[in-house]
Amino acid sequence: MSKILEVNNLEIDFHTYAGEVHAIRNVSFDLEKGETLAIVGESGSGKSVTLRTIMGLLAKNGEVVNGEVLFNGEDILKKSNKELNDMRGNDISMIFQDPMTSLDPTMPIGKQVAEVLRIHNSVSKKSAMEEAARVLELVGIKDARNRLKDYPHQFSGGQRQRIVIAIAIINNPQILIADEPTTALDVTIQAQIIDLLKELQTKIDTSIIFITHDLGVVAGIADRVAVMYAGKIVEFGTVDEIFYNAQHPYTWGLLESMPTLETNTKRLHAIPGTPPSLLDPPVGDAFAPRNAYAMQIDTEQEPPFFQVSPTHKAATWLLHPDAPKVELPPEIARRREIWKKMNPETKKPQTTEKGAD
Repeated sequence: MSKILEVNNLEIDFHTYAGEVHAIRNVSFDLEKGETLAIVGESGSGKSVTLRTIMGLLAKNGEVVNGEVLFNGEDILKKSNKELNDMRGNDISMIFQDPMTSLDPTMPIGKQVAEVLRIHNSVSKKSAMEEAARVLELVGIKDARNRLKDYPHQFSGGQRQRIVIAIAIINNPQILIADEPTTALDVTIQAQIIDLLKELQTKIDTSIIFITHDLGVVAGIADRVAVMYAGKIVEFGTVDEIFYNAQHPYTWGLLESMPTLETNTKRLHAIPGTPPSLLDPPVGDAFAPRNAYAMQIDTEQEPPFFQVSPTHKAATWLLHPDAPKVELPPEIARRREIWKKMNPETKKPQTTEKGAD
């Protein structure tokens, strides 16, 4: 595989009346052609800000203070507004969380889908509408040709999300960014949308970045997972490494919060406390105040990335060779046992990388 997207040392501040909010702090990751990368974390962790920056949609009070975003080797951050307009919806498309705010309630859905095609291509209205019908059928809108003149309110929530997906894929984008696309849907429809994205990925040969706060959704779609907390990536690995061999206590908390078939308690686990204010980011590990395993060094020094395997790294002092061994939470210990059976030669933490994302 080759890298289609590289985000290097990205730092983003927001200018507010209260002061400078350091929303994104030295974030780096890449996306391979044809893969699905999930970015996971609580609300406010920086997921959407990072991806909106890739789309050139950073809010007016936001400023990129460092870093680069390379799309096919070219820095998106240096592109003009015209170049960004040509890119959006054509090379890189985005599926937003709420289809009702993404769709124009006063415009028929056929025209909304066709309009995106006509903006980026010299096609007639008739050809654009024919392609709109084809793409709507592709995403699962039944009898699409006879529904081109229907309005968004005449469709169910799941159907509206499929229409939003049709708008995003009609130009066969190289990257499809899905920003919590299943949050407003019930569990059954969520599963259908996930299956649809996986199917479309193969059909239109695209790479996907999937943003979510729900690790349970990630299992069904991701190849690799980046876990974000307080504007930084704290763990990165394959989907199996994150689910069965997670190393960062924050990732443990997210996994413990997931209901599973083995869950036998009446109340799900919740991570105590709240994320820190990024007006004045804490010294050391930002997760330390909420971390039951925090050590003195966590409040004094930011942990570097420790390499767990060639594809897995985590920024936690628990991986330092001199760190004490801790008793894992029962759910994490259960997952580790599954991991050991999947991987007889369990990999141990090795060298560290300077600086943390």
